[in-house]
Amino acid sequence: MSPQNAWSERFPARHSVTQSSAHQAVSPLGDLYPPATEAEVRELEERLDVELPPSYRQFLLVANGWGNADDCCLLRVKEVGWLRDVDPSIAECWSEPKPENSWSVPDELYFVYGLEQDSIRYRGEYVPDTLLIGYWADGVALLNPCVRTAEGEWEAWYLAPWLPGAHRYRSFWDLAMDELSLQYSR
Repeated sequence: MSPQNAWSERFPARHSVTQSSAHQAVSPLGDLYPPATEAEVRELEERLDVELPPSYRQFLLVANGWGNADDCCLLRVKEVGWLRDVDPSIAECWSEPKPENSWSVPDELYFVYGLEQDSIRYRGEYVPDTLLIGYWADGVALLNPCVRTAEGEWEAWYLAPWLPGAHRYRSFWDLAMDELSLQYSR
């Protein structure tokens, strides 16, 4: 199965898009916007001067954003940008050295994902270089190009004021699937 088909299967439309609809509703996350074009995704990569991670890139080709500003929102291609440029106050706040957030978190503590992860074990020095891709309630969804898999995936982060650090995922796919599982369980 292609990655694009995998996204399509995860976000089945409840009803078809109509001429008057700017986006199509899906269950349970709310609204998926029509796909970005290959040209729009390439323009984003050129603007950012990077190749996007495969799972995020494929998502954009299925949906150019999802959700609404009231709950869970993934930004549209034209709104995505480096955190330091799009929201410098968040970048500065989360990257300031604090005694509890060591700049030199050892790999054996940093590369722990899932339930065993301690969110305080994030690397604040990476924050300004993350890509802002969305807002989750009171937090932000970020992609971290400083940590990449052999397949080209970037680490994905969720930062929120109520977390002592970042909840990190191996990829955008993992972050999205976690959000879907939370939404389905509600």
